[in-house]
Amino acid sequence: MSSEFVTDLTIFVLSLLVGFEVISKVPTTLHTPLMSAANSIHGIVLAGTILIAATASDLVGYVIAFVACVFAAMNVVGGYVVTDRMLEMFKPPAARKVRQAAANGSAEVTR
Repeated sequence: MSSEFVTDLTIFVLSLLVGFEVISKVPTTLHTPLMSAANSIHGIVLAGTILIAATASDLVGYVIAFVACVFAAMNVVGGYVVTDRMLEMFKPPAARKVRQAAANGSAEVTR
């Protein structure tokens, strides 16, 4: 094993431990706002996967970069879906009914 690999592995393991400790200390009521605020970080991860794909030199590198890009994109989209659902909880019930009727394609909203 090269020393560069050992250094990278050490940083990865330490970041996992620090991330777990930080997230486990956050109260459960703040997890959803924390996820919505992390969308910018997920966007940076997506940009990073695109940059890594540009430096790939063989098929394995391209496949790994593609898989990373797909997972990062799923993370970004999922974060925005969760944020939308969180913001929907703060709307009054009448506004929720109108939105649900519009989503279902209904022309009338019954009250």
